Amino acid sequence: MVDYREHISINPNVRFGKPCLNGTRIAVYDVLNWLANGMTAEEIVEDFPELDAEKIQACLAYAADREHKIQVAS
Repeated sequence: MVDYREHISINPNVRFGKPCLNGTRIAVYDVLNWLANGMTAEEIVEDFPELDAEKIQACLAYAADREHKIQVAS
């Protein structure tokens, strides 16, 4: 399993503090949105060669971790 913390950081001066892939201005949201709209990992890497399959997996792992941490109000 990919450790997303090796690939994703939050910098308040980049993309308004949204989680981004290290060394880019590409937000996790961007990658998740592309995947949700039907792009394959290969198509994303073709369009954004600074990314690779591991970075895309890191975005999915980040989203899964965030989802896991959501607390439901009782």
